[in-house]
Amino acid sequence: MSKKNQLLHWADVAADRVIREKGDKKSYTVAAGITPSGTVHIGNFREIITVDLVARALKDMGKKVRFIYSWDDYDVLRKVPKNMPKQDLLKKHLRRSIVDVPDPFGEHENYARHNEAIVEKEVKVVGIEPEFLYQAKKYRACEYSESIKVALQNASKIKKILDEYREEPLREDWLPLTGFCPACKKDDVSFSDYDGGYCLKMTCHDCKKNFNVDIRKDGFIKLFWRVDWPMRWSFEKVDFEPGGKDHSTEGGSFSTGRKIVEIFGWTAPTYQVYDFIRIKGGSGKISSSSGEVVTVSDCREVYEPEMLRWLFAGTRPNTEFAISFDADVIKLYEDFDRCERTFFGKEKVDEKTREKQKRTYELSMVDKVPKKIPIQPSFRHLTNILLASNMDVKKAKTFYDAKDKFDKRRLDQRVACAKNWLEKFAPEEFRFSVQDSIPKTLKISKGIKDALHEVARLLEEKKFSGEELHKELYEVCHKFNVGPKEFFKSAYQVLISKDEGPQLSGFIITIGQKKVADLFSRV
Repeated sequence: MSKKNQLLHWADVAADRVIREKGDKKSYTVAAGITPSGTVHIGNFREIITVDLVARALKDMGKKVRFIYSWDDYDVLRKVPKNMPKQDLLKKHLRRSIVDVPDPFGEHENYARHNEAIVEKEVKVVGIEPEFLYQAKKYRACEYSESIKVALQNASKIKKILDEYREEPLREDWLPLTGFCPACKKDDVSFSDYDGGYCLKMTCHDCKKNFNVDIRKDGFIKLFWRVDWPMRWSFEKVDFEPGGKDHSTEGGSFSTGRKIVEIFGWTAPTYQVYDFIRIKGGSGKISSSSGEVVTVSDCREVYEPEMLRWLFAGTRPNTEFAISFDADVIKLYEDFDRCERTFFGKEKVDEKTREKQKRTYELSMVDKVPKKIPIQPSFRHLTNILLASNMDVKKAKTFYDAKDKFDKRRLDQRVACAKNWLEKFAPEEFRFSVQDSIPKTLKISKGIKDALHEVARLLEEKKFSGEELHKELYEVCHKFNVGPKEFFKSAYQVLISKDEGPQLSGFIITIGQKKVADLFSRV
């Protein structure tokens, strides 16, 4: 692929910017991270997949890439999310490090690890496998002792940078530290008497104890967030990292971090702002602390892994967009299939659109791009089959011929997604069930009855294709001098007790000609 075509996609543009800003190197480090203080939601996923897409773009440019994902699990539990069980238990551990909070589900060694493990499993399914870093382990192992010393020795410089954006300046004796009391585990601590090297004093204001601290040996302290982030850019030699809008405003943690990182002898990474994700019909930004979240697993109930990647690959990170669970799901599947056909040259589009769509498709793949165009079961058709067959998954699969491994996986996933969507998310107008008998209250004119009986006779005599049956239905309407609109309305009333439904000829074939003939003949 030529450079001209590569730079049609935002991930390639970002990768090219990394190379221009950081120099043409053989290897680059890209980073993401989050505090697992609650359920990690699809909005948080935008950061990790943004990094993954840029990492892939760099690799496609012939570069080696180290992709790190930091779990900031040495942060404090400030609030108990509403969606967590055992609220009283968790409240007892407020103001402690989240790795020192028990898992309320009783499945993992601590609360942080429970939230981490879910995400690590989720992202692997969509083809994302970074190197996970656990900040509690790194701090407790005193890996950052030299960096902490640099921060302490330059506390006045750091304070000056932070005070530029503060209405009230920090105290003159401020030190860029926070931590957890070794006795009570709480974070209500302060620091003093720094000796200019590795030692200082810490006071716990909760249990009233004092401690002599040696940062080479004592892993219960850590850097203040706005200093910790740029310190780790330097420590890990980070070249690219995105950040949310809340970190990206003037005076936000990135604008202070890009100045502070120079104290550690590094420069700020190439930065990409990403916008919030909404849920179609939801109310604004998703929040972990509130517990009102939608996870990757929730999205996977409706979207295939490649489609979930495609939603993000096809949208610039700094653009807000919504994850849909309503009727838009059908259109999104149609759009994804069109993008796939474009990649394989089965859809006519202009050259620029084709190249952009092809690149988006490549970046959407969990693994390698298939050698031939995969099977494309229509999501709309699958919903009709499932509803017509009382959610019979096996029957739905019989309508498609999946031969190779990729096709079989695609069919299995799409049928499962269609079933989940119908059962949990589909609007009421998309739900129906095929009747077993004719309601006694149903009123149909003699002309319509005769037409339905004629269709029943035809269905018993011959096996139709959808196109053949479509023509036959209109000929029957003409033969019995009934309006097609009235005829179709009555047919749907007989079949599903609704005034309208899926395209009738195909729907009849999906239900089965024998069953429909039986229903129509009994009108």
